[in-house]
Amino acid sequence: MPSRLALPFILITVMIDAVGIGLILPVLPGLIEDLTGAGLGDAALWGGLLASGYAVMQFLFGPLLGNLSDRFGRRPVILASLAMMALNYLAMAVAGSIWLLFAGRLVSGVTGATHAAANAVAADISGPDDRARRFGQIGAALGAGFVAGPLLGGLLATIDLRAPFWAAAGLAAANLVFGLLALPETVTPANRRPFRWARANPLGAFRAVARLPGLGRMLTIYGLYAVAMFVWPSVWAFYGAVQFGWDPVRIGGSLALYGAAMALVQAVLVGRLTRRFGDRGTLYLGMGIELVTYLFYGVVTSGGLALLFTPVSALGSVVMPALQSRMSRAAAADAQGELQGVIGSLMAVAMCLSPLVMTAVFGAFTRPGGPLPHLPGAPFLVSAVLIVTCLALLRAEPRLPRPADADAEDEPAARPDA
Repeated sequence: MPSRLALPFILITVMIDAVGIGLILPVLPGLIEDLTGAGLGDAALWGGLLASGYAVMQFLFGPLLGNLSDRFGRRPVILASLAMMALNYLAMAVAGSIWLLFAGRLVSGVTGATHAAANAVAADISGPDDRARRFGQIGAALGAGFVAGPLLGGLLATIDLRAPFWAAAGLAAANLVFGLLALPETVTPANRRPFRWARANPLGAFRAVARLPGLGRMLTIYGLYAVAMFVWPSVWAFYGAVQFGWDPVRIGGSLALYGAAMALVQAVLVGRLTRRFGDRGTLYLGMGIELVTYLFYGVVTSGGLALLFTPVSALGSVVMPALQSRMSRAAAADAQGELQGVIGSLMAVAMCLSPLVMTAVFGAFTRPGGPLPHLPGAPFLVSAVLIVTCLALLRAEPRLPRPADADAEDEPAARPDA
């Protein structure tokens, strides 16, 4: 039986990863300026390169680490990544050049790809009917980390620009010790499989997973939904400033409010909704809420109404864990790591693509004297179109078949012995 501490460890791991990312965000502009001697404009370009490099490494290494965990186990992959994460934050804390900082962010992208192994642990220790709730808890931990990270990083920045890196290293090291004591190996002879390089690269892994019945369509839905979802970090700060005249404090507070509401929804509601409506019904409900949300933010002109609507908009965050649960049901027990690696790579692609699309749309609709009408909410309307596409694909999707080793149906009311 898996240790009772396995799930708490996984939740802490993903939360610390999110905290580590958020910790350094408040100090990056000043640190980049110090390292390059450039102005804020050029520093912003370096910041974009750091963010893109991180996402590219997640795309490349997500399937590799997922396949390694299917072969050698989740425990060694996760613990080795935590050790590398701690050392990497130490290196960034003493970085004396922008290139060393850039290299550190690339390594962070590799260690961040351990979400594949972490999600695979959640799938290993959960029955099919319980996976949506587990993925929701992981999403809640991520949300809590993204809320706490920037707040803590801002406080630590008052001590020193490099203090957040030291703090992130300490958190990773402490969690490594916890994992050595608490994390059992959840890969057994029954769900272990050989490692093949042909499936460990992103393209090979995509092809292998997409061949599973029904998963090609679901992966497409996941990718489109992720691009739509990343409209929030892509343009929210600019949108709030232009549409409502918010200052950085209000923008940061609004993001923290959304993150807290999202974490609460994923922690409390996902399991209840999937038990009541099933994965498919929960997807329809969540995407419907997302569609209303994006249409609302596309046209709203009152900052007060935008804030009041935040808890409603957070209800749409049930979509991601329901999607993960639905895909996990269709994958065999020995392919859970590979599937989660592919999902991580898709998320990384969305992290690269969405900012390019959404900021371009925002610029086109807010440029003074431009040919298009002034509409700061235009990126949210683009997201609404993507959600409509997802709903159409979901509507046309046949019922997913169960793999040979599945033990439950994808229905809201499962048999008592399922």
